[in-house]
Amino acid sequence: MSEDTTTAVQADRGYDPAQIEPRWQAVWERQGAYVARDDSDKPPFYALHMYPYPSGDIHMGHVEAFSLADAVARYARLRGYEVMNPIGWDSFGLPAENAAIQRGADPKAWTYANIETHAATMCRMGFSWDWSRRLHTSDPEYYKWTQWLFLQLFNAGWAYRKDAAVNWCPTDQTVLANEQVIDGRCERCDTEVTKRALTQWFLAITAFAERLLDDMAQLEATWPERVLTLQRNWIGRSEGAEVTFRIDQTGDEVTVYTTRPDTLFGATFFVVAPEHLKARSWAETAGNGDAFDAFLSRVQRKTDLERQAADDDKEGLFLGVHAVNPVNGELLPVYAADYVLMGYGTGAIMCVPGHDQRDLDFARAHDLPVRIVVQPEGAALDAGSMTDAAAGEGVMVNSPGYDDLPWQEAKRRITADLEAKDLGKAAVNYRLRDWLVSRQRFWGAPIPIVHCEACGEVAVPDDLLPVELPDPSEVDFTPGGGSPLARHPSWSKTQCPDCRGPATRDTDTLDTFVDSSWYFLRYCSPRRDDVAFDAEAVRRWMPVDQYTGGVEHAILHLLYARFFTKALHDLGMLDFTEPFMRLKSQGPVIHNGRRMSKSRGNVVEPQDVIARFGADTVRATMLFAGPIEDEIDWADVSTAGMHRWLSRLARLVDEHAAAGGAPAGDASALRRVTQATIADVTSDYDAYKYNTAIAKLMALANQTSSALRQHGVRGAAVTEALQALLVMLSPIAPFVTEELWHRLGSTESVHAQTWPTFDPALLVEESKQVPVQVDGKVRATLGIAVGAAEAEVTAAARALGNVRRHLDGRHVVKVVWVPDRLLNFVTRD
Repeated sequence: MSEDTTTAVQADRGYDPAQIEPRWQAVWERQGAYVARDDSDKPPFYALHMYPYPSGDIHMGHVEAFSLADAVARYARLRGYEVMNPIGWDSFGLPAENAAIQRGADPKAWTYANIETHAATMCRMGFSWDWSRRLHTSDPEYYKWTQWLFLQLFNAGWAYRKDAAVNWCPTDQTVLANEQVIDGRCERCDTEVTKRALTQWFLAITAFAERLLDDMAQLEATWPERVLTLQRNWIGRSEGAEVTFRIDQTGDEVTVYTTRPDTLFGATFFVVAPEHLKARSWAETAGNGDAFDAFLSRVQRKTDLERQAADDDKEGLFLGVHAVNPVNGELLPVYAADYVLMGYGTGAIMCVPGHDQRDLDFARAHDLPVRIVVQPEGAALDAGSMTDAAAGEGVMVNSPGYDDLPWQEAKRRITADLEAKDLGKAAVNYRLRDWLVSRQRFWGAPIPIVHCEACGEVAVPDDLLPVELPDPSEVDFTPGGGSPLARHPSWSKTQCPDCRGPATRDTDTLDTFVDSSWYFLRYCSPRRDDVAFDAEAVRRWMPVDQYTGGVEHAILHLLYARFFTKALHDLGMLDFTEPFMRLKSQGPVIHNGRRMSKSRGNVVEPQDVIARFGADTVRATMLFAGPIEDEIDWADVSTAGMHRWLSRLARLVDEHAAAGGAPAGDASALRRVTQATIADVTSDYDAYKYNTAIAKLMALANQTSSALRQHGVRGAAVTEALQALLVMLSPIAPFVTEELWHRLGSTESVHAQTWPTFDPALLVEESKQVPVQVDGKVRATLGIAVGAAEAEVTAAARALGNVRRHLDGRHVVKVVWVPDRLLNFVTRD
C-alpha cells in the first residue's frame, strides 16, 4: 500500500461524502492516477468528451454529460486499456465579448476565471480527466496552430474570401451571428435586423460533400442513427438537372437546378431571390426599380427561417420580364420572392405549382396558372381546385413528346434531350454551403492574413505565428460597425511579408467551430511547440475510440470536425478519414417539463446538491434516471433515494468486514447471483445502459444483504459479491467505491482493478423450486432437478401433503407443466 493510500484509509464507518470524497480526490491527484502513458504496453483507448465552453459554473446538463463520459473512461480502464481521457475548454466565443460590452468585463479575465470555476467543480465531482493534457483554445500556444492549420487550407485553395450576406444591426452598426438574432431582431437592442453584403472568409467544405456522405458507412453501427440522419439531411444531396432559361427582354441566361426536370412542362412562372445579382437590373428594365427597392428592404428584415417557413405568406414582386422555358418556348413571368434564398442552388427556380406546395401557395396568392404534368395513378387532379400540390410519382400528361411515360423515365429523357441541345445537363446538388468562418469579433483567433495593395492576400509566415490579440484593455468593445480589432489604433498596421511594404492585418477572427474542429489531435501531444500535433502520437491514439456529448452538436461541430480530418488527410497529415469511431449523445436535463433557466427560477445548481448529498450521489442519480439518450426531468429523480442506497451499501460492507472471513452458510445461491449480475452488468455497460446496470447492482446488494443477514452466509462468497459490486459500480460512483474497497482490506485502488469476469458454468442452475398449483392456486413448492421429466415431477408433486389433500376426492382432467417453471393440476368433481 502506498503512503498516499495508507493515509487515506480511515476507521470510519457508514457513508459521509463530505469526509470521503475530498480525501480520495487528494490521493488521486497526488498519485497522478489518470495520466495517460504514451509508452504503456496496454492497448490505447481514447475517451473524449466534447469541448465545454466556460460560461459560469457547470450546470446539471454538464453533470449528466461528464458522468457519462467518465463512466466510459473508467470502464475502459478496468477492461485493461491505457485510457487517455483529456479535458480542456473551448474558451473563445461570444459570451465573453458580450460580458465586455454589457458589463465592461475583460473578456480574457472573465473567461479564465470561469475556467477555474469549472475546473474546481470538475475535481469535486471526481471526473478522471488527464489534467496534464489540459488545453484552452484562447491560449496563444493553441491558436498559433489553429492559425497554421487555416493557412494550410488557404494554401490548398480551401480557404477563400467572397462577398456574402450577413445579419446586420443598423443601431449597433455591427454584424450579428445567427444566434444573436431573436425573432428577426437584435438581441442587444431589439432593432429589426437586416442583411448586408460583406467580404467574408469561407472554408470549402462543399468540396468534401460527397465524401462526408459516403464515409458515414464507416459509422453506421457505432453512431446514433438520428445523428447520421441529421448530417445527411444537412448535406442534402440530390440528383437532378441544371437547366438554362433565357430572359426574353435582356437575353441574360439564367441556370436553375431542379430535382424534377420531368415537370418542366408544368412551369408557369419563374422566381429569383431578391438578392439575385440581376434582379434589380431586370426590374429597372421594366421601370420597377423603386418598387423593387422597397420590396428588397422588407424581405431583408426577415430571417432565413422566417422566409422559408411553410405557414408564412409568400411575398413576391413581378419584375416585368419573362423567362423562356427551354422545353416549349413559353414565356414565364419572372418574380422576386421572399422564399427563395441565394444560399441554395443558383438563387433562381422554375415554378411548378401543380407539383410543389410553396409554388402552389405563391400561385394562388398571385393569381398565376396551375398545370398538372405528372398524374398520380388512380387519381384525377383538378388544377383549378387543388389545395395540396402533387409532389409524388405518376405518369406524364400535358408534356408533348413525353406523355404516358413513367416520371422517372421522363426525367431521364428530358435531361438527355436538354443536354443534346446544350440547354441543360444532369447535375448533383447539395444543400450544404461552404462554411463562413469570418467573425467581426475580438475574442477569437485572428485570421492570419495580411492585405497588401501590391500583393493582395498574403499568408502570415509560420515564424510570425501566432498573430496575437492585443491586450483587451486597449480595445473599444462598443458596437460601432465591424470588428473591434479594426478600431484598435495600431494593431492592424503591419508590413507585407512579401514586398515589405505597408499592409493591413485582417481584422476578423475565426469562427470558434474552427478551434474545436481539430482539438482532439492536439490532445495527443499538447506540449509540442514545434508542430500542431505529433504524427506518431496521433497514430497511437487516433481515431477517438469513444466520443460523447450533446445531440445539439449533431450537425455543425461533428460535420466540421469530419471535414477538417478529411482535409488534413488529403494534405498528408493524417492516415484516417473519420475522427470519432463511436459516438454517444446524452439527452437534455430539464426541470418540471421545461428547460432550466434563471429567468424561470427553475435552475438546480449542482454545487448545492453536491454539498447536501455528495458527488457520487449526484452522478449515480443522473445515470439511474433513465436511458442516457433520453430527456431527464430533475423533478422526477430522487437524489435522497440514491443517497440512502449508497448508505445501505456502506453499512453492508461495514457489517461484512466486522463479521470476519470464516466461511459459513450455503453460498451457492449468492455465487450464482453474483455471476449472473456480472454477465448482465457487463452487457449493460457495453450498451451504455447505466440505469439498468445500477438497478442490477442494487439487486445484487439486496441479495448479498439477505445472504448475510437472513441466511448466515459468511466468508469468501460475500467478499466476492461485494468486490464485484464495488468494481462494477466504481465507474459511476468512484469515491464511495474506493472507500469501501479499502474497508474490505484491499491495498490497491478499486480503479486499478480488472473488470470481473463470470463463469458460465455457475450460471447454470442444477435445481429449482417450482410452484405446484391445484386449479390455479399455489398449494406447495417442489424442489426439482433442472430439466426433470414431467412424469417424475408430477409423481413427486402428488406425494406432497397439501397437494394430496386438495386432490383428494377430485378427478384430475389435465396436468399443465411449464418445464422448470410451474405445475398445475386442473380438476373437477
